[in-house]
Amino acid sequence: MQRIFRHLIIFLLLGIAVLGVIYGLHGGKKGPKSILYSEFVQYVDEGKVSEVSIQGTKIVGKFAKDEKGYSQFYTHFRREMEPSPEDFLSRSKVRFQIADTEGNKWFFENLYILPLLVVSALLFMIIRQAQSSGGQAFSFGRSKHKLVSENRVKVTFDDVAGVTEAKEELAEVVDYLKYPKKYQSLGARIPRGVLLLGSPGTGKTLLGRAIAGEAGVPFYYISGSDFVEMFVGVGASRVRDLFEQAKRTSPCVVFIDEIDAVGRQRGAGVGGGHDEREQTLNQLLVEMDGFEPNQNVIILAATNRPDVLDPALLRPGRFDRQVVVDKPDIAGRLAILKVHSRGKPLGVNVDLNILARQTPGFSGADLENLLNEAALLAARNNRDKIYMQDCEEAIDRVRMGPERKSRIIPEDEREVTAYHESGHAMVGRAIPESDPVRKVTILPRGMAMGVTIFVPEEDRYSASTEDLLAQIAVFMAGRAAEELAFGRITTGASNDIERATQIARDMVCRYGMSKKVGQVHFGRKQSQVFLGRDMHDQRNYSEAVAEAIDEEVRLILEGQYQRAKGILEKQRELLDTLAGELLKAEVLEEDDLERILGPSAQSKARPNAEKNKSVALTIAPTEDEVSRSM
Repeated sequence: MQRIFRHLIIFLLLGIAVLGVIYGLHGGKKGPKSILYSEFVQYVDEGKVSEVSIQGTKIVGKFAKDEKGYSQFYTHFRREMEPSPEDFLSRSKVRFQIADTEGNKWFFENLYILPLLVVSALLFMIIRQAQSSGGQAFSFGRSKHKLVSENRVKVTFDDVAGVTEAKEELAEVVDYLKYPKKYQSLGARIPRGVLLLGSPGTGKTLLGRAIAGEAGVPFYYISGSDFVEMFVGVGASRVRDLFEQAKRTSPCVVFIDEIDAVGRQRGAGVGGGHDEREQTLNQLLVEMDGFEPNQNVIILAATNRPDVLDPALLRPGRFDRQVVVDKPDIAGRLAILKVHSRGKPLGVNVDLNILARQTPGFSGADLENLLNEAALLAARNNRDKIYMQDCEEAIDRVRMGPERKSRIIPEDEREVTAYHESGHAMVGRAIPESDPVRKVTILPRGMAMGVTIFVPEEDRYSASTEDLLAQIAVFMAGRAAEELAFGRITTGASNDIERATQIARDMVCRYGMSKKVGQVHFGRKQSQVFLGRDMHDQRNYSEAVAEAIDEEVRLILEGQYQRAKGILEKQRELLDTLAGELLKAEVLEEDDLERILGPSAQSKARPNAEKNKSVALTIAPTEDEVSRSM
């Protein structure tokens, strides 16, 4: 109430100032002057009256020039008087009008009261708004956090899957909040801050929501962008307000989502140390670990850009613990699919194990979207359950987008696409180090004219020289098939060449896989901290070395192109057969390829391996967005 009363005084003073301005604009002139009728007649004869309004028995007029500070006058008369005002004024040069009522004229005479009424109404509404919203109209410097209430729908650790290690790290924080004496008796100090790092969609925010449901203490949620405003000093004020409220309700948890919006490295802004964002970060650093100890307030933050955060924010004492929330492995994907399949009617042929093996590289958000897309497809086809074909189609939709069946493609371009994708598939099946082929299609998806989908037999985290060379050969196989079949090449292989070139350059410059230039890392990242992204590689080698690198990259690409072309030349008839089958069916599965081409090199190299063991899905060479008609 004291704050509202203070604001009331401020607005009253503001209203007085507005009235002063209105009075000043009015010129400080007095109201209408009361005169006798005889004086009115005299003023008219002397030409001192400019206009007159007759309102019943009242005459209101204006002086041609101010008369002793008065600009208007009024007088009264009787109807039996001679001459009448109408006759008298008609013989003079004064303009006059006869008003029907006096009410309208009174309104115009007192029009200056209107601003006062408007200011009073605004003042009343602002005071009511301040009372109803707890003073939010004046809360520029107050934190925009949300305090998670106890009666909201809770997310627990049971709803989070695929990030076992991250859950264990955060469960320790929750356990400390529930049983602090167990840790204090051992002299242990709970981490003051926990930073969740990971790619988008891996479940960082979901983990924060789970802690809110598990901790049983006040939980404050705020986004990093909520701190900074256009007003100078507002961000720092909001940080202070947030921590003041958190300290009053400690022990508690403060969750800052997307902290990179406010925690970017200092010293790169245009405003230097006076930059508003940097002032906000400075205040955050002080509140997390400054001169005054911050007891029992645990800071939880999430970001997918840890590389741009200020080092002072990452040091022990602020964020003592950094938890990586990575994309799930096959076991994690299976657990996530089980969580998101709750409440969804699944058909008897739906096998979540197979879906988990077919989705390497999928994040938790991707898997949730996969099952949602499958449910939408089932509803579109008027089915009462989700079946395996819906899930498999959903995988392709999430990966590459929906099929563009309505796109009309000329027959000659369809034939080129069929040979192109057949080249990818045949070379991939002929090289043991390549991943097995799961599906080939010439139906356009997304920006691709055709797609060949490869299946690694297990999740991979590193690659050998043979693996990378096999990938390059598979990429170059589409162009080689076009050249063999038609004696000409098209723009459809542009994306394949781009990706193959990048792999070859990485082999030479990053992985030390070139005997000619040696095991040396070439190029140094030059980052722009203010922009928060790596702009380009800074060259740290001579022109002679640059020529050697270019020559090595070219030799790798040319060698693998000839390798792919040689494989296709030896099986020229099978290439024609596969392309023809693909033109007819448009989609060929793994069993179809086995029937047409026979056993693959992968199955021959591992005849005793269980089929589809730890199978995962990767999208390999796709067509570039450039149309083949170009």
